Amino acid sequence: MSEAWRFEALGKGGQTLVLTRRSGETIRIGDDIVVTVLTTQSGQVRVGITAPRDIAVHREEVYERIGKEEKENPEADPTNNSAP
Repeated sequence: MSEAWRFEALGKGGQTLVLTRRSGETIRIGDDIVVTVLTTQSGQVRVGITAPRDIAVHREEVYERIGKEEKENPEADPTNNSAP
C-alpha cells in the first residue's frame, strides 16, 4: 500500500513533508521517534510522541517561550558555555 505524501513550501522558506494519517496510525522519524495520531475531533488532532528522554519535545509556543527566556537570561541556560 502506498502512503499519501507530498512536499509543500511552508514557513521559513523551507519545504515540509506533508503526510496523511488516520487515528491509530504512526509516523517514524529515524529509529527512535514515533508520532502516533491518537484522535481527531472538532478540528483538533491529539498526537502521542515516543522519543528518547534526551530529545526535547515541545509545542511550538512553549519552544518559542523557552528560547526567548534563554535569550533574555543566558546564565540560566545550562547548555551555555559562555557564562562566566
